[in-house]
Amino acid sequence: MSKEKRRREALVYHAKPQPGKIKMVPTKAYSTQRDLALAYSPGVAEPCLEIDKNKEEVYRYTSKGNVVAVISNGTAVLGLGNIGPEASKPVMEGKSLLFKIFADIDGIDIELDTEDVDKFVETVKIIAPTFGGINLEDIKAPEAFEIERRLKEELDIPVMHDDQHGTAIISAAALLNALELAEKKIEEVTIVISGAGAAAISCSRLYKAFGAKGKNMVMLDSKGVIRKDREGLTKEKLEFATDRKIDTLEQAMKDVDVFIGLSIADVVSPKMLRSMAKNPIVFAMANPDPEIEYNLACKTRGDIIMATGRSDHPNQVNNVLGFPFIFRGALDVRATKINEEMKMAAVRALADLAKEPVPEQVNITYDITRLTFGKDYIIPKPFDPRLITKIPPAVAKAAIESGVARAPIQDWKKYEEELYQRSGNDNKIVRSLHNRAKVNPKRIVFAEADVLDVLKAAQIVHDEGIAKPILLGNKENIERLKQELDFDAKVPIIDPRGEEIRELRKKYAHKLWESRRRKGETEYSAGVNMGKRNYFGAMMLHEGDADGMISGNSRAYPKVLRPVFEVLGKASGVAKASTVNIMITPRGPLFLADTSINVDPTAEELAEIAKMTANLATTFGFEPVVALLSYANFGSSTHPHANKVREAVKILHERHPRLIVDGEIQTDFALDQELCQNNFPFSKLAGRKANTLIFPNLESANITYKLLKGLHDADSIGPIMLGLRKAAHILQLGASVEEMVNMTAVAVVDAQEREKRKKAKMKK
Repeated sequence: MSKEKRRREALVYHAKPQPGKIKMVPTKAYSTQRDLALAYSPGVAEPCLEIDKNKEEVYRYTSKGNVVAVISNGTAVLGLGNIGPEASKPVMEGKSLLFKIFADIDGIDIELDTEDVDKFVETVKIIAPTFGGINLEDIKAPEAFEIERRLKEELDIPVMHDDQHGTAIISAAALLNALELAEKKIEEVTIVISGAGAAAISCSRLYKAFGAKGKNMVMLDSKGVIRKDREGLTKEKLEFATDRKIDTLEQAMKDVDVFIGLSIADVVSPKMLRSMAKNPIVFAMANPDPEIEYNLACKTRGDIIMATGRSDHPNQVNNVLGFPFIFRGALDVRATKINEEMKMAAVRALADLAKEPVPEQVNITYDITRLTFGKDYIIPKPFDPRLITKIPPAVAKAAIESGVARAPIQDWKKYEEELYQRSGNDNKIVRSLHNRAKVNPKRIVFAEADVLDVLKAAQIVHDEGIAKPILLGNKENIERLKQELDFDAKVPIIDPRGEEIRELRKKYAHKLWESRRRKGETEYSAGVNMGKRNYFGAMMLHEGDADGMISGNSRAYPKVLRPVFEVLGKASGVAKASTVNIMITPRGPLFLADTSINVDPTAEELAEIAKMTANLATTFGFEPVVALLSYANFGSSTHPHANKVREAVKILHERHPRLIVDGEIQTDFALDQELCQNNFPFSKLAGRKANTLIFPNLESANITYKLLKGLHDADSIGPIMLGLRKAAHILQLGASVEEMVNMTAVAVVDAQEREKRKKAKMKK
């Protein structure tokens, strides 16, 4: 993607459909006069009076305890420098968004128009009663040190400058694990730190807290090695000044054990790397380009243990592993500060987590057979769902033990369950889906590429590396639309009616006729059909000339379904194909089936649909908890509609005893764990979070998913086709660009899974 196109996309993203990335939403009922009277006057007076008696009650009656201010003056915005408060606002909004999606913390961005330390500190102190915590961001050094120090001393809520401590905490966890693998002790290793800004100083201080010796450290800034005989050093730089008579990075790197890079790209040469000690540890964290390129470093030293700030290499030092969860733990015990004990607890929790068995959901996300502790896995991945249940409790316990917690947690098991329920855990499915697709992008046919929105989707998946699009349609029209979209990438364009593919069309037509000549197909009709894009696209899959297919944006579902079924047919052992829509809801993803094909499935067919849907949930990394829905609960009706569902459950229990499935059950009982437990404690669903809902017929499934989508603005991925021989997926008429991009990712992952199964079968 060109820089100009990326620029335009970024500007549109931040401007449309409404400016910015965050908004305020009510958390209480407000529809009646009574609601409003309680929310404001006169009812609001009661909590005001309670807080006036005891200020701690503000945490009971307001949102203070879950609100963090993200505050900057825009003097040191990553990669942009001193751009001022207004220009830094998009970054602060982005940080607020990360707080919400990863830890369910409401971040509110505040930009201060001052570079004066006194004014900055005084302003934050004045507004501090509004917030449960203060996250300082993108403030230049050395002012950042003084601002944080004073605010921590003068406020009674957690304050942390993430630019300093975030990188320090994540890299310290990685360093502890890297040293263990290298069989070296932190008290003995020599360390070179390239960079002397806020992050570098904080990293160095934290490493010392874990045992690193100041005499074994050498720090460099833009002028070279920071030596004690150098004039004009700040007190922070003086803290890490060395007595050694060296001036350059090349001299400092000789025989050193650890290199910490927080500076600029390409300052470390292969020669420097070769001069390091055995089993060197290199954290090249400059972004977007590290101090030495990852592949070059690994090629130069086979014994290297390396981390970067990039997501496309192992061991990414990513601050999102830290700040949301550290503040979560601090807020939940009403800590008066974030102290060294809490930061060190976060480090140990992260380091320990990397040594535990990795959930299958994480392996699936990164398309790795099995992540295990080692050189390429020394810190957890950002998509690891365990972060929210491991880091906050560690931080909270440290706060309690160090005496800064005002509301100690009594029931830790209950607390962990509450953390698991917070948003940002199950709803990473779309990010995970795209990430999986990018690992091994496949050839996906876009059968309606001369429709503008379809071509937009193809452009996005190409630019993002999600898929390799093949465009079907009139070449002239597609080229014109590509020009309009500034889609200048060279991708295959095929016109099923074009003269240049006449022989291929004849070959495909003959194949279709051979497979369907006893089903009413003639050679002539097969030839005519091969001029139609959905027949042609499906045949590309059939013949292995493509890996997946997307169609249906501009035509009714049944009209697209027929050619796909005729060409590809059902997979071996499948009696009925079906479809699933994944609804992205506040309670996590829900897998709904069958939403598009089977009008009134039999009990046998319903059981097959349930099993295929459960398999899909497993593919996405979720343990399926399957509810077969009805208007009745466990025999309360003997109507044939209820009996059908009951019979399907019986079949599933007999054939798949390990599958967590039950019914017939009403939707509210299936979705409410406590309600189900209280009324039907015998059910396999009792006390469980149902995530896979099987509907008794097409009517109920289709209406439900569209109702959820329309009324609650819930995102939907689907319909995902199950039971076909190849990875063909049919969109709903008028699908949005975003929905088409997501479905393309589904098609890629589907093709990946089929490829894996084929290889596994060949090995047997």
